[in-house]
Amino acid sequence: MPHRISLAEYLRFSLARKHTAASSDVARDLAALRSLPIPIFFLFAGQTVLLVLRSLLQDKRLQDKRLPMSTPNRKTMRVAFQGEPGAFSEAAAIQLLGSAITTIPRHTFETAFTAIAEGAADALLAPVENSLAGSVVRVFDLLNESRLAIVAETILPIEMQLIAAPGASLADIRSVASHPMALAQCERFFAAHPQWKRVPAEDTAGSVREALSRGDKSYAAIAGRRAAEHYHGVILAASIQDNAENFTRFVLLVPENETAAWISPAARKVSLAMRLAHRPGALLTSLEPFARHGVNLLKIESRPIHGQPWEYQFFIDVEASDVTRLEQALNEVRVATSELRVLGRYVAASGVSSE
Repeated sequence: MPHRISLAEYLRFSLARKHTAASSDVARDLAALRSLPIPIFFLFAGQTVLLVLRSLLQDKRLQDKRLPMSTPNRKTMRVAFQGEPGAFSEAAAIQLLGSAITTIPRHTFETAFTAIAEGAADALLAPVENSLAGSVVRVFDLLNESRLAIVAETILPIEMQLIAAPGASLADIRSVASHPMALAQCERFFAAHPQWKRVPAEDTAGSVREALSRGDKSYAAIAGRRAAEHYHGVILAASIQDNAENFTRFVLLVPENETAAWISPAARKVSLAMRLAHRPGALLTSLEPFARHGVNLLKIESRPIHGQPWEYQFFIDVEASDVTRLEQALNEVRVATSELRVLGRYVAASGVSSE
């Protein structure tokens, strides 16, 4: 029959035997045991002790790593982003959380979204919308498939710099590399230099790294100021983008079970994903509660539902001056939709900072 023993008995038993763990490990284990919400049992026969302790403690310690971070710890958290060091996303993370954070570059959006689950990061910063190019649809798809939620946002001005190796001049340049979108946003600058060859690259910051590693003064790249500083390049021409009103909105994502620690009374902006029944007036019915409760509709767009051809879900941003009105509207919207997911509630970004 199973035999229950106390924590003190286990300690005496462990110290008496030549256990592989040091006594300090046992003391640490017991301290962790006291915080477990379930009783611990040991099954033993003769000299054999079948311990479920280690696996339980491992689960507990993994849970501890995912506990909501305190406000002071947010300044030193690990934040994943898509791109290479020096990317606009990294600049946005530092703008939002400060320079004490540890940024974790990931090659693709897919690997960025797995960084938290893999234990490589505490949060993820991702771009969701550019004022010229529109929504970053891949991020919305991955967010909808994940168990992450938005807890903050920041808006970064996108200023393009022409960056080259030290000692280079505009007269030396023959080729310019960057992400295709960055190249397309500098058409007027290229029109003034028709002899330059454009070289598409996967990443703005990565194109700077490549240009500097070549040591070729005829090869330049287009990226943000942070990339020039990180790779020790020189800016040959600043703010070369066609449109000065070029901004990208980034959101900070954390596991859904950690969002409560981030919500404040000022968090009156909400992002939603909703699906509707196929009947006339379904969209109007789902949006009407926002108008009735004075909730401002900031954005709405549709995206195809994967695996369900010609069916769509709507991504919506709303903001209210009063949290009570916001909650009342959401309760009514839930009734009017076939599926509603709150992607995050957070404080709306105010103003625009310089990169």
